[in-house]
Amino acid sequence: MKAIVIDDHPMARLAIKMLLENSGFSVIKELEDGEFAILTVESTNPDLVVIDIDIPIVNGMEILERLRKRGYEGIIIVVSSKNERFYSRRSSEAGASGFVSKKEGLSNLMGAVTAAQNGYSYFPLFLGQYIGKRSSDEERLDSLSLQEFNVLLYILQGVDNNKIADKMKLSNKTVSTYKKRLLEKLDCNSLIELFAFSKDNNIG
Repeated sequence: MKAIVIDDHPMARLAIKMLLENSGFSVIKELEDGEFAILTVESTNPDLVVIDIDIPIVNGMEILERLRKRGYEGIIIVVSSKNERFYSRRSSEAGASGFVSKKEGLSNLMGAVTAAQNGYSYFPLFLGQYIGKRSSDEERLDSLSLQEFNVLLYILQGVDNNKIADKMKLSNKTVSTYKKRLLEKLDCNSLIELFAFSKDNNIG
């Protein structure tokens, strides 16, 4: 079983690699950003991809979406130390096989992999997120489309509209439209408010 690990934190990559190799996987490639992630996956066709959301150049959510749209059928496990309830849901919608929170020290990674190998998805946080009343901030975040959310991630990384358009293969006008919509949906009147909202909700 071949695996690729995509994470910009060296210690996280090492921990994930050790967990996978102790379970019989061969980690054939480690990447620290998303620049060549899609080409690497398509050229090596691994059985498993473990990817962090918050990586440079191309974010993990967009890589996940593109891989699924381009027909990659292997297991994709998303890991993140950010807002686990929100990202668990987004990962599920984008086609991930499972989501594991880094806040738990990756202790559930192999459980997620095993579940996926047996034909099940692994989103325990997503399944439990509607227990109790959701906050107004959670409802606003849930209202974002996947494209709007990807634009949000790039904005939080300090990427300008032209570069966002290039990365997402969109026109500048379309990016501007997504930017305007997400500001409205999140009830933010400026980028300063957007950054504050994202910080408060551990997004990006």
